[in-house]
Amino acid sequence: MKLIRHGLPGQEKPGLLLPDGSRIDTSEVTRDYDESFFASGGLTRLAAWSTTAPAAPLVPEDARWAAPVARPSKIVCAGLNYRDHAIEAGMAIPSEPILFMKASTSFCGPNDDVLIPPGSEKTDWEVELAFVIGKKATRISEADATAHIAGYTILNDLSERAYQLERSGQWTKGKGCDTFAPCGPFLATPEEIGDPHTLGLSLKVNGQTIQNSTTAQLIFQIPFLLSYISHFMTLLPGDVISTGTPPGVGMGLKPPRFLRPGDVMELAIDGLGTQRQTAVATPA
Repeated sequence: MKLIRHGLPGQEKPGLLLPDGSRIDTSEVTRDYDESFFASGGLTRLAAWSTTAPAAPLVPEDARWAAPVARPSKIVCAGLNYRDHAIEAGMAIPSEPILFMKASTSFCGPNDDVLIPPGSEKTDWEVELAFVIGKKATRISEADATAHIAGYTILNDLSERAYQLERSGQWTKGKGCDTFAPCGPFLATPEEIGDPHTLGLSLKVNGQTIQNSTTAQLIFQIPFLLSYISHFMTLLPGDVISTGTPPGVGMGLKPPRFLRPGDVMELAIDGLGTQRQTAVATPA
């Protein structure tokens, strides 16, 4: 299944993306794709409902694509999880996953505008494979990890590099700005994807391909990463885990290149669709 949400910010409703590209509303099954939905076996109920070919309402073609899950309790990210990206950043290859958090208020739809923070000169892009937790995970084994995954999606881990690296302290202040976690367009359940470590992923800026790699280059693969994180914090259903970005971020280019108002980002991952965001200045 491919789970979607649709509607204006604050008014989102759940739905499904069908093989023919149409979207249907699934409000008959659940109020939203949130912690309660995943924790209560919602995916199983939704799958059973979908096989009955219900006469569900169609989502209007012009309806906004929202993030495919409701705002999560947390967004946990792995830093420097592609070997070549660590090298381009001038940082050591990590011996253990580097973890940081993005504010839940950074979470937004896959095609929403990205707000460049006031005074920012170093807002950067990062295409990433993300996955969503399907059931509570506390200190789970690597062998049990995939049973805790509801599905996979795209996340743009936007970063303000001056905030992140030049303002002292931890990375969080450069990662959690509003609109800095566009997610979607849909959440693909695991059977839709197969092996998540064989997916091509790419990012364009103004039509030029800047990032182009494969998840085969991950340093720490998904089962290990999920198990590892769960030993430091309990992961709740609906939480989002982002797995890191490949080479080609703006700060690694020569000369460095960062987002300006009007720049357009296009992100793609095999089997997970595409995102498209326009960078805009934050309104005064």
